[in-house]
Amino acid sequence: MKTIYVGNINYNATADELKELFSQYGEVLSAKIIIDRETGRSKGFGFIDMESGAESAIEELDGKEFQGRRLRVNEARPRA
Repeated sequence: MKTIYVGNINYNATADELKELFSQYGEVLSAKIIIDRETGRSKGFGFIDMESGAESAIEELDGKEFQGRRLRVNEARPRA
């Protein structure tokens, strides 16, 4: 399993829409958009857990426009 960081997500996008986008490249185990605790709004980034196809998803989707914004996609790094 590989975790992918996805940044610059449209604030109105849903986790299901992200899951659908990434599932074109392999098996998506989960998709999560990070929500601000105080406002309840999306913070504009999230994480995708993929069983397979993560490398091709990163390569194909980094810089691709999704709902009017260019995504930043790369392998997630562990929290410091």
